[in-house]
Amino acid sequence: MQKKATMDEPIMKELLNVLPQVGNVTWIGVRKERIIPPISVEKVQVLATGGLEGDRYNGGLAGKRQVTLIQDEHLDALASILGKENIDPGLIRRNIVVRGINLLALRDRQFRIGDAILEGTGYCHPCSRMEENLGKGGYNAMRGHGGITARVIQAGSIQLGDSVALKP
Repeated sequence: MQKKATMDEPIMKELLNVLPQVGNVTWIGVRKERIIPPISVEKVQVLATGGLEGDRYNGGLAGKRQVTLIQDEHLDALASILGKENIDPGLIRRNIVVRGINLLALRDRQFRIGDAILEGTGYCHPCSRMEENLGKGGYNAMRGHGGITARVIQAGSIQLGDSVALKP
């Protein structure tokens, strides 16, 4: 028998709006070309035309994958799964690593990083390069830990240590 909802029970929409945690940026990387490793930077401009300055996805890209993000905590999980001490964020091929906030809760939501505003557009699934970058089993270790994709809503700058929070 299905339980009937009452006026006192929160609805899912209300629950999705409750995200008091604020994360912070721990790593930023940009790649000029598809195959090359990302270059770690301390600060980056988020462009109004989409993407990060210096990254291959910048400028006029109308797609949903202008910026990619992954949780630092997931790098810890990957290291554990793969029996490694740690994982170099550059090997994961994401633009921004954050700690202290659940990125999946930002999917389909607008959020602020530094003075830029992004919108989570989907999951960032691993590619076959993870097997090469992380070693045997790297692709499967990344499944469910790949982070999210985002598009630019408002240009701005992002730097190491900036806060990451749901836009009110």
